[in-house]
Amino acid sequence: MNWTLMAFVGICTLVASTGAIFRPGQWYETLRKPPWRPPNWLFGPAWLVLYAMIAVSGWLVWTTADPATRVLPMVVYALQLSLNAAWSGIFFGLRRMKLALIEMAFLWGAIALNIAVFWPVHKGAALLLVPYLAWVSFAFMLNRAMVQLNPDQATQA
Repeated sequence: MNWTLMAFVGICTLVASTGAIFRPGQWYETLRKPPWRPPNWLFGPAWLVLYAMIAVSGWLVWTTADPATRVLPMVVYALQLSLNAAWSGIFFGLRRMKLALIEMAFLWGAIALNIAVFWPVHKGAALLLVPYLAWVSFAFMLNRAMVQLNPDQATQA
């Protein structure tokens, strides 16, 4: 068993746990949603696959990069994971849709930066993050539509 890989899986599991702590609940169910919103059951499997890819991506860079050159990629990796973990609490916990939208813009930028700093170290690791960026792009548009459709519930940033 590769303990380093298990550590990355564990870290991503902790990040994912915010989605279990801050669940959509009744408040979310009452909100107006765009017709193109995926069904609730799709979010869990989608994130499971994405978190697995995120974990493997980080592990590949950790194990490939020289210890002196992996500092920046790992700092950016930790930054995007931190922003990822924060979104559920902001959107579902605090019910601050506009603030969550702003936070997600920073998350998008951090993922894009993560891809850029992983690329010179391990192209495969960088490519593993592309579906994550695509999903967050879609989620950004969904969050934006929710703000527009529910102005009375969106709360100020």
